[in-house]
Amino acid sequence: MLQTLIVDDEKRGRELLKMILTTNCPDIKLIGEASNIKEAHQLILQHEPDLVLLDIEMPGGTGFDLLSKFDEVNFDVIFITAFDKYAIKAIKFSAMDYILKPVDEEELVKAIKRAEENYNRKNNKERVGNLISNTQKSVPHQKIGLTSGEGLEFIEIKNILRCEADGKYTSVFLTDGKKLLVSKNLKEFEELLTEYNFFRIHHSHLVNLDFIKKYQSGRGGYVVMSDGSTITVSQRKKDDFLSSLKKI
Repeated sequence: MLQTLIVDDEKRGRELLKMILTTNCPDIKLIGEASNIKEAHQLILQHEPDLVLLDIEMPGGTGFDLLSKFDEVNFDVIFITAFDKYAIKAIKFSAMDYILKPVDEEELVKAIKRAEENYNRKNNKERVGNLISNTQKSVPHQKIGLTSGEGLEFIEIKNILRCEADGKYTSVFLTDGKKLLVSKNLKEFEELLTEYNFFRIHHSHLVNLDFIKKYQSGRGGYVVMSDGSTITVSQRKKDDFLSSLKKI
């Protein structure tokens, strides 16, 4: 049974979360609620929760500021937030869960189930540590959390060579020759990595432009990567791809 704390500055928001949890999540034990960072900090120190449902934007600071107050975060977090592109990207890079406001009951229940199934204090420390690191850097997101059959790994983006679609999963190829099968689809990787010099040259392939060794022209052509792999360039992607190469 996960000891759970709700942190949201809006009373209606807290009441809705409590109603959903009480109705749908019998293995969740609510141990308190807080309306601001100060209250939340005190309750976490007092009760040592397993899970915190955490709003991001609150009076006096953000949910990220709250997490920064702890040397070690020994609890899992599900962020509850209005849409914020930067905040959501930081959360995704840290392999953490989030629910958009207005809260959808089904989505919250699914997130709670994932928290129950995957609860791991060591993973929580790594995820939150990476999140805080990312939000404090002038150039954020130097590492990305990847969940594979081997567990949760944090990989430096500069060490990702390419990503290849594999159904609902993605094979991530690293510069050291390692391959990870990750439970994200290729579109998610494209959304996260495009601004870090990655380009989707084919519906099944996203490549790190820094590791292209050669481009061979043709109808669409193909690229040879630094590991020797050869990947076809989609004809409809060719012009945009060549434009991206000129910017390297």
